[in-house]
Amino acid sequence: MAYRGLSLWVCWLVLIVGRCEATYPPCLEGIMMNVVLLDDDISPWSMKFVRGAVERAIQHDAELTCCPNGVKRNLTANFRGLDTSLYSNKGCRSSTCEVVETVKNLTRTGEVGCALLGPTCTYATFQMVDLEVGLELKIPIISAGSFALSCDYKEYLTRILPPARKISTFFTKFWDFNNDIKPKWSTATLYKKQNTEDCFWYINALGTASAYFSLHIKKTNVISKAEDLRKELSSKNRTSNLFIVCGTPEDIVDLKNGTIEADPSVVFILINLYNDKYYTNKSSIPAMKNVLVLTMPNTRNYTVDTDLGNNVMMNDYMAAYHDAVLMFGQVMRKLWNKPESELNPMEVVNINHFRNVSFDGIAGHYKLDDYGDRDVNFSVIYTTTDHKYETLFIFNTVYNYTKVVNNNPSFIWGRSLPDDAPSQRLKAHDIIVIVLAVTVVGVATIALIFYRRNKRERRLRKRWSHIHSDLITPLEYNERSLVSLKIDEDHRKNTSYNIRQGRYDKKIVILKELKHSDWNFNESQRIELNSLLHIDYYNLTKFYGTVKYDHGVFGVFEYCERGSLRYVLNDKISYPEETFMDWEFKISVMYDIAKGMSYLHSSDIQVHGRLKSTNCVVDNRMVVKITDFGCNTILDPGRDLWTAPEHLRRQGISQKGDVYSFAIIAQEIVLRRSTFYTQACSDRAEKMARVQYPSETYCRPDLNVETAGEKDLEVYMLMKMCWDEDPERRPDFKKIESSLGKIFSNLHNQANESYMDNLIRRLQMYSRNLEHLVEERTALYKAERDRADCLNFMLLPGPAVRSLKETGIVEPELFEEVTVYFSDIVGFTTLCQYSTPMEVVDMLNDIYKGFDSILDHHDVYKVETIGDAYMVASGLPRRNGNRHAVDISRMALDILAFMGTFQLRHLPGLPVWIRIGMHSGPCAAGVVGIKMPRYCLFGDTVNTASSMESTGHPLRIHVSQPTISILQRTECKFEYEKRGETFLKGKGTELTYWLTGETGEDYNLPTPPTAENCQRLQQDLAKMIQECLDNRSLGSEVMEKRNTLSMRQRRDGGEQTGEEEEEEEDDDDQPAYLHLATVDNFTTFL
Repeated sequence: MAYRGLSLWVCWLVLIVGRCEATYPPCLEGIMMNVVLLDDDISPWSMKFVRGAVERAIQHDAELTCCPNGVKRNLTANFRGLDTSLYSNKGCRSSTCEVVETVKNLTRTGEVGCALLGPTCTYATFQMVDLEVGLELKIPIISAGSFALSCDYKEYLTRILPPARKISTFFTKFWDFNNDIKPKWSTATLYKKQNTEDCFWYINALGTASAYFSLHIKKTNVISKAEDLRKELSSKNRTSNLFIVCGTPEDIVDLKNGTIEADPSVVFILINLYNDKYYTNKSSIPAMKNVLVLTMPNTRNYTVDTDLGNNVMMNDYMAAYHDAVLMFGQVMRKLWNKPESELNPMEVVNINHFRNVSFDGIAGHYKLDDYGDRDVNFSVIYTTTDHKYETLFIFNTVYNYTKVVNNNPSFIWGRSLPDDAPSQRLKAHDIIVIVLAVTVVGVATIALIFYRRNKRERRLRKRWSHIHSDLITPLEYNERSLVSLKIDEDHRKNTSYNIRQGRYDKKIVILKELKHSDWNFNESQRIELNSLLHIDYYNLTKFYGTVKYDHGVFGVFEYCERGSLRYVLNDKISYPEETFMDWEFKISVMYDIAKGMSYLHSSDIQVHGRLKSTNCVVDNRMVVKITDFGCNTILDPGRDLWTAPEHLRRQGISQKGDVYSFAIIAQEIVLRRSTFYTQACSDRAEKMARVQYPSETYCRPDLNVETAGEKDLEVYMLMKMCWDEDPERRPDFKKIESSLGKIFSNLHNQANESYMDNLIRRLQMYSRNLEHLVEERTALYKAERDRADCLNFMLLPGPAVRSLKETGIVEPELFEEVTVYFSDIVGFTTLCQYSTPMEVVDMLNDIYKGFDSILDHHDVYKVETIGDAYMVASGLPRRNGNRHAVDISRMALDILAFMGTFQLRHLPGLPVWIRIGMHSGPCAAGVVGIKMPRYCLFGDTVNTASSMESTGHPLRIHVSQPTISILQRTECKFEYEKRGETFLKGKGTELTYWLTGETGEDYNLPTPPTAENCQRLQQDLAKMIQECLDNRSLGSEVMEKRNTLSMRQRRDGGEQTGEEEEEEEDDDDQPAYLHLATVDNFTTFL
C-alpha cells in the first residue's frame, strides 16, 4: 500500500502540471463485482436463477444518469458457481471447500473486484468474514442469506435479508409483550427440522442452550422428530402450549397428520418469511386456524414464484441480489461523482458505504442497521373464523416495538391468545410418589456427599508406600471360610490357602503373590502400582499396596466373601439354577463384569490381560468384582482357555483380547459348565490348539441356540460378536455395557412390577446418571488442569514448571556459555511526552507482539520486558551448544528488519529506532520469588550485554568480541564490521563490532543513521513528533481529549511569541537523518 500511495502521489504531482492522467483503483478498471453462489437446480438462490436478476439490475443501473464529467461507467460482474455435486452431502454443507478455492483463485488472478455478492450459505460465508479462522477478504460482502448467529457483527458482511439475530430479537420481545389480546409468555416448544437454509439457522438461533431467547424464557423444549411433536400435542402434560415451527402451511398440515382440526388451547407460530401468498391469496385453510404466521411486510413489487423449475420468474433471494446490485451501483455513482483527483483507492471498498443506509428496490424499501443487517417490519398474520388471512401485529426491528393492527380479532382462541403452559393438577397418587422419590433421592444424596467427602479425605491422607508386614494380622480360624453351603474337603485340607488371607485396616484382605519380582520395583512398575492404588470403582476390587514376607512379595487386595465366579458357578447347592441364579441374575452378573471392564479400559490401566472367571469374585452382596488387573509389567499374562486366538499365536495383551475373554466367561455363566465347554472336544490342550490353529471352521464353545428362547437369542448374538476371529469386529465394553443395560431394562418392562420394584429400578437409573455426571465433572477438571498447565508454561520455562509441580522448588543453575540480547527504543521518553498513556501501551504492545512472533522461529527464551527494554537469551534453560549465538544473531537481524517497516498507529510517518546489544558468556539462572515468580538471569554477562546496548547506535546491532568468536566457530557466515575500541561500564575498553547481515540471506535491513545524525536525534525528535501530530487529520474534539505531557507543559508555559512562530514556520527543512526513511509527505513513510 505504501508503494501504491507513492505512485498515486507522483501522479497527482504530474497532474498539476498537466502531463499525467488520473487512474482509478484496479478494481474499477476490471471486474467490479464477483457473484459467488451455489450452482444447482434446487436452491432458490442458485446461480441458475440469480444470474438473470443480477444482469437485469446491471442493465437498469446503466440507464441511470451518472458522472457529470461525461464519462459513462457501467457495472461489471463475474459469475462464479459453486459445484457441490461431487460431494456426498450436496448443497450448503459442502460449500466451504468450494468457496475457499474460489476466493483463492480470485486473489491469485487479481480479480477480487470491489465487492462480492454471495454466498448465501452460512458455512461458506463464515470462512470469509471470521478474522480468526477466515480468509480475511477485506472487501464488501453482500449476502442474501448467511443467517446464522456466527456471522453477526462481522466487519465486511452486509445481509439484505433478515438474519437469525432479528428473528431471535422478535421472539424475545414478542414473548414479553402483553396486552388485552396477548398474555406474557415464558415457555416454548421448538420443532427443529432441517428443511431449508433459513429455517435451519432461524430455529437453531432460538433453540441452542446459549441462545438469547432460550436464556430469556423459563423453559425451552426442542423436538426433532414429527412423531415426538404429535405425541407432545396430544399429551395433557405437555411442556408448553406454544409451538414454534419454520416452514410452510403444508408443513403444518403434515405435522397435524393431515387432520383439519385445530386445538384452541395450542398456538403454532409459523416462520415463513419468503412467501407472499398471505397477501396475494387471502383464503386460508382450516388447519391454519390456530397458527400465527411470521412473515415479511407486503412491500414486494413482484410475485414470488415458489416453483423452482426452469421458468422461475422471481423469488425473494433473486430480488435481494437484484437490489444488492442497485445498492452497489448507488455507492459507485456517489464515488464516480467525486473529482478524479480526490478519489481515494481505499474509498471504493470502504464498508461504511453499506452501514446505516437506505435504498429502494423491487422488494421495497431497504434499511440497513449499524452492522449491515436489514431491518424490516415483520407481520404477524392470523386466520379468521371465516378462513381469511388478516394482520394482527406488526413488529419493528429498528425500535423492537410491537404494534397492534386489529384490536378486535375474530379467531379460534376467542377474545385473547391462550396462556403458554397448560393448567395441571397433580393427583394424590402422583404427589405421594413425588414426595417419596424426593425423600429417597435426598437421603441418598446426603449419604453420597458424606461418603465422597470421607473418601476424598482418605485418598488425600494415603500416599504410595509399602505396607509394613506387622500391619497385616492373621485371621481367626472361623473367619477363613467362604460363604457357601457346599462342603469342600479338598479346600479344607489346603493349608497354603490360610497364609493368603489377613486383616488390614480392620478389613479382610487377600494376598496375591507378585511372581518374577523382588522388593526393588523399577520406575515403570512403581508408576503402574501407583495407578493401581488410585483405582476405586464399584465393580473392581480395591488394591491397598504391597507387602513383603520371607517367601515373596504380595499384593494386598480387597477380599470378597463368596469367592471367585468360577466357584459360584460350580456351587449349584448354594446357588440353585432356577430359584436363585435365574436368567435375570445371569444378565446382571455379565452386566457387572462389563461395567468393571468398561471403567478399567478408560482408566490409566487401560487393559486387563488376564480376565477369566477365576479373576471375577463375588462379595457378600452378590456384586461381581474384577480382580488381578494391573501389574502387567510384573506378572506374565499366561496362556489358557480364556486367551484370545491372536494372543495365543503371538504373546501380548489388548482390549479386544479382554472382549474375547469376556465372551468365554459369558458362556460359562449361561451354561454353568466347564470353561470353553464343547461336546466335540474335552481336552484342554486340544481346545487351545484348535483355537490357535483353526482349520476350516473356528473352534468356539457350544451354545444352545436351537433351544434358546426369544430373550436368550439377543445375549447369544452378543457373545458371538465378542469372540469373533477378527479383533476389529468385536465391540468395545462401552457398547457391551449399553447392550446389556437395554436387555436388563427390557426384562423389567416385560415383568409385572410392584410399586417397590419400580422405585428400586428408578434408583438404579439415578445411580447410572450419577456415574455419567461424575465422568463429566472429571473431564471438566482435567480440561481446567490442562489450561492451567498451558498458562504456567507461558510464564516460566518448561523444566522450571515441572520442577515446581514435582518438588515445589527450582534449583538455580549455572550455564557455562549463553548469549544475552538487549534492546530499547531510541527517544522513548520523548515519545511518551507526546503520547497518552493508552497510546504508549498500544505502541509497546504492537512492537513486542511483533518481536514475540519472531522469537517463535528461533531457539531463544524471552526473559522479560521492562518499559521499552526487551531482554532475550539463548542457551538456557535448554543448552544448545554454539547455536545460542547463531539464533540470537538471526533473531536480532529479523527484529531489525521488522523495525524498518514498523509504523506507529498514533504517529504515522514517524520512524521508530531501536538499539541492540549482544554479549556471550557464563550466566546463572533461577526462579526468584513466591508471588508472581520470575525466571531471572544473573552474572557479568547480563551487565555487559546491557552495556553493549546502551553504548550502541540506532538501527545497529552492537556485538562483543566473545560473540563474534563463537560465530566464527560455527559454519554460518555472518557479516560484521569492526567498530573499534568501546568503553563499557565496569569492563573498560573492549573491541566491539557491528553485525550487518548473513551471507546468502536478504534481511532488507533499514539504513542506519550516521554518528552526526545520532547526536541530533534527541533535539529534533520532539519537532518531528509535533509535525506528525499536526498532519493527523483529527477533529478538534479528538485533539482536545489528548492529555499528553507535552500539551500540559505547553499550557503551563503559555503561548509562543510571534517571532518564535515565524522561525518555526520558516524552518521547513527536514533533519538530514530523516531523509533516509521519509519523503516530503510524512503520511507516505515507508
